[in-house]
Amino acid sequence: MAKTIRLVCTAAALVPLTMLAAACSSSSSPSSPSSSSTSTSSAAASGKSISETGSTLLFPLFGAWQSAYSSVNKNVTITSGATGSGTGITDAAEGLVNIGASDAYLSSSDLSTYPGLLNIPVTVAALMVNYNVSGLKAPLNLNGTVLAEIYTGKITNWNNAAIAKLNPGVTLPNMKIVTLHRADSSGSTFLFTSYLNAQDPSAWPSSNIGTTITWPSVPGQLAETGSGGMVSGCGSTKGCIAYIGVSYQSKTTAAGLGTASLANKAGKFVQPTASTISAALASFGTPPASGAQSLINTSAAAGYPVINYEYAIVKKTQPSAAEATVVKAFLNWIVTTGNTSTYLSAVNFQPLPSGTLGVAKTLINSISG
Repeated sequence: MAKTIRLVCTAAALVPLTMLAAACSSSSSPSSPSSSSTSTSSAAASGKSISETGSTLLFPLFGAWQSAYSSVNKNVTITSGATGSGTGITDAAEGLVNIGASDAYLSSSDLSTYPGLLNIPVTVAALMVNYNVSGLKAPLNLNGTVLAEIYTGKITNWNNAAIAKLNPGVTLPNMKIVTLHRADSSGSTFLFTSYLNAQDPSAWPSSNIGTTITWPSVPGQLAETGSGGMVSGCGSTKGCIAYIGVSYQSKTTAAGLGTASLANKAGKFVQPTASTISAALASFGTPPASGAQSLINTSAAAGYPVINYEYAIVKKTQPSAAEATVVKAFLNWIVTTGNTSTYLSAVNFQPLPSGTLGVAKTLINSISG
């Protein structure tokens, strides 16, 4: 597997979102939020700064939140980084940042290793499966079994009979499939592998679900860091298949990538749209008090099967009362003002349902210092 690379983009609060997204659209040299922690610790302790790092799926939206919030709260400096969900969780747990952004909720192992962490739902996202196969006039239908067999090397060509069976009447090319996965610790990997297992546990075991997994050895497989790296990597590789967050949909389209219609638990093939994400979301109840809930493989016929809450991973006890106050204020703004179409539409996200919003506010208001 390719070496894991930490991608960090720290941005001034008023840098435009388009510049932030461009800065994190591909891999960069290793860096870490901890490199600036000493110089910012005094500002953080006094409640004048907030630091965030983690999910590259959430990063484009977080940049918009960052700019909007700072424009009306000029005394608060916010820095953000696209490092992957695994790093977001770890850095929040180790006190390197105030907020770790994650596509994955905290596992029992995370909670055992880092007691005192909260996972706060902040918005609703989805994960696409994209491919670089030219000449197709309609989206390909794919399910968890076929995807698992592709990523385990059992299906190696696009005209394989199993793919053809899901796509009657479609002329599929005799082209090698090149699997692309995340090289970094990624919530997108957690979502993708969760879907494979939910659809077919015999094809993809639960032991191989996570933000960092041991990928089966497949000839020619590739790995990229960050959602932006997945877009550019798949866009430049004929026959590629990849999993990419829906916030990068405009970039996948610009790269000429197709977006698969994925099978849900009802056996229907569905595209990721506002209505299908909402239909899936409505099929799940209110999350428990912890906020942790899987939204994978909906039984709703019209629902898209790979959706998720994006989480703010936060220490319940902050280093100072001032820090706790400023973090709580920002998070409360995110789940209210920030959870409207003004911010969500551009990244194809959906707002929190009312029940989930109540859980989120309770968790946020439990933060102290």
